[in-house]
Amino acid sequence: MSAAPRRTGTRQRQAVSLIAWWAALTLILWLLGHTTGHPAGLAPSAASAALLVAVGETGDWVRRRWTARRRRTVRGSARLAARAGRGQGSVSRRRVT
Repeated sequence: MSAAPRRTGTRQRQAVSLIAWWAALTLILWLLGHTTGHPAGLAPSAASAALLVAVGETGDWVRRRWTARRRRTVRGSARLAARAGRGQGSVSRRRVT
């Protein structure tokens, strides 16, 4: 047995989560169509739900990437400042003329 953690459980949970969101959103769209008097079939509701889930997941992926990149940049700039002898909150030794 290896000591490395298995990632299949995480992927399965993500897949189940996506399917659950898709199914719930399909049902909501279908019921909303019937409630408002503009009934749509289950297939168009499922297609619309799939599109909404895809857009939402893409937006979440972009947000996570953006946050990770920003954190990397902040850590990198703090590391560069420490190398230059300027820690956080320290005053720059630049002369003002």
